[in-house]
Amino acid sequence: MTLGLAITPTASAQYKGCSNASLRGSFSQTGSGVITSPPDQAGPFANVGTLYFDGNGGVTGALTISQNGMSAQATEMGTYTVNSGCTGTYTVHINPFGFSSQAFFAIDSNWDEVKIIVTDPRSVITCVAKKLFPGRAI
Repeated sequence: MTLGLAITPTASAQYKGCSNASLRGSFSQTGSGVITSPPDQAGPFANVGTLYFDGNGGVTGALTISQNGMSAQATEMGTYTVNSGCTGTYTVHINPFGFSSQAFFAIDSNWDEVKIIVTDPRSVITCVAKKLFPGRAI
């Protein structure tokens, strides 16, 4: 019991939490799921691409989307916010489709991986983004 009390203050003092600056660099990402409605868009969804988080709350990306077997290239640009507990949210505008999308995320693995769930109504999509060249700022 004494050992646990001696370790706890040290562990708490070392933990500084996360911020927008914690999420910085280029990430490869892959996602999959389903769009549930409207009927003309409902069906399987997948994407592969890259995301760049600037460390100041800005995010951009380039990706290829497959929806119901139809593929298209797209870009995304938006903002993100990281909470001290290493979770956060982002909103991106996706071109050339002209719509916005929102997501919740959790930073994992020494800030080298981000687990994402899209929070838009009528979609069930999860993604994993892994840092390109961990340990290097690119």
